[in-house]
Amino acid sequence: MLRFGILSTAKIGRTTVAPAIQDAENCVVSAIASRDLSRARDMADRFSVPHAFGSYEEMLASDVIDAVYIPLPSSQHVDWTIKAAQAGKHVLCEKPIALKAEDIERLIAARDANKVLICEAFMIAYAPVWKKVRELLADGAIGTLKHVQGAFTYFNRDAENMRNIPELGGGGLPDIGVYLAMASRMATGTEPLRIQATTERDPEFGTDIYSSVKADFGSFDFSFYVATQMANRQVMVFHGTEGFIEVKSPFNADRWGAEEIELTNQKHDVSQIFRFQDSRQYKRQAEAFAGAAQGEKAEVVTLENSLLNQRFIDAIYRASEKGGWEAV
Repeated sequence: MLRFGILSTAKIGRTTVAPAIQDAENCVVSAIASRDLSRARDMADRFSVPHAFGSYEEMLASDVIDAVYIPLPSSQHVDWTIKAAQAGKHVLCEKPIALKAEDIERLIAARDANKVLICEAFMIAYAPVWKKVRELLADGAIGTLKHVQGAFTYFNRDAENMRNIPELGGGGLPDIGVYLAMASRMATGTEPLRIQATTERDPEFGTDIYSSVKADFGSFDFSFYVATQMANRQVMVFHGTEGFIEVKSPFNADRWGAEEIELTNQKHDVSQIFRFQDSRQYKRQAEAFAGAAQGEKAEVVTLENSLLNQRFIDAIYRASEKGGWEAV
């Protein structure tokens, strides 16, 4: 069993990732760390975790854990990932693992120097829904792919929320744009070549709250938008010469809606629906990470993959600041 320590008592750890790790077959939560020891103990008691620490450093220095899960604000991900690696701990870090591509190069160096596993927590990479999309595309179910469309939006104007605080790494592209970038690349096995984009920032917060993007992948185009101040929506559509695939709950598969894919033919008179009753993508993520950390052949999101994804996001920001196309 890989023993995880959770670095902070952040909401996603409490509500989603800690339960998933405890439900997994090959890993367990062994420690919780918080800058407030009472908060760490409360969360440890909630999940029957044996160890609680009143500082992050203390937990990293302990021998009761083999790996850490980091759900801190995005701006702190790089520093604490490197500290954990230097302490000899494997790291599963929430997305975005970094806010600039060059910072992921630092993480690759830390991983290699300390001989640990470092992965960005893209749970969609482990979801049965997305594995099926990859299979359908690879099998030519929609003929030649010509266009991909996507949207991911929610409404949040809470000034205290980290998503609306630039210093903490807030903004729509770091928070949810990374999912569309990863999904398009992961499903097609193709990288974007150039970008056109527009981005709107909140006049009060300074964070990016809306981006409209067109990406040229060479053999197909990808158009999508993300927003943090629009009505909730999630969708991904892959459109080819012989049909199209619509992913109904592409990102928050466990709670957004129906976990299903609809495959429609060219004439739009025949469709197939593939349903996934319980994706448990966070549990699958924990098990894949634990397996890889213990030397098994498990498919995980590598830092090299994360680097390519962040270059996509970086190019969107650059393209938003000028007219025309921007190379990725």
